[in-house]
Amino acid sequence: MENLRELYQEVILDHNKNPRNFRKMEAPDGFAHGDNPLCGDQIDVYLVVKDGVVDDVSFDGNGCAICTASASMMTIALKGKTEAEATALFDSFHHALTEDKPYPEDVPLGKLKVLAGVKDYPVRVKCATLAWHTFDAALKKLQGNISTE
Repeated sequence: MENLRELYQEVILDHNKNPRNFRKMEAPDGFAHGDNPLCGDQIDVYLVVKDGVVDDVSFDGNGCAICTASASMMTIALKGKTEAEATALFDSFHHALTEDKPYPEDVPLGKLKVLAGVKDYPVRVKCATLAWHTFDAALKKLQGNISTE
């Protein structure tokens, strides 16, 4: 179990120190701003969808290590997914962090599963899911700020 905890920490620290796709996008198809007032995380998610496929996704902002790592891993996982696949991955990720049992329709999380350990720290679940809720809002072109409260 200790090796698993070390792996979680290593992955989270790597993505926090070297976040992938951390950049503002000049002309996104979708954009949303997310805010976690409890932790102070603030994140912007940008995306480009071409022919129903997430062609590009990036993020920018200030977040804690878990928020930044989750956003970084999210961008990698979502590129190339159809809108339906991206929504299914969002649902499965959210279920993994908030529910005791996976739902039958959940899709495999792959490397994202490393973030499921956050479930043991309920206050940190909001940090790990903020980027995902913000992406979902950008995909659905929802107006206004997304909040974890």
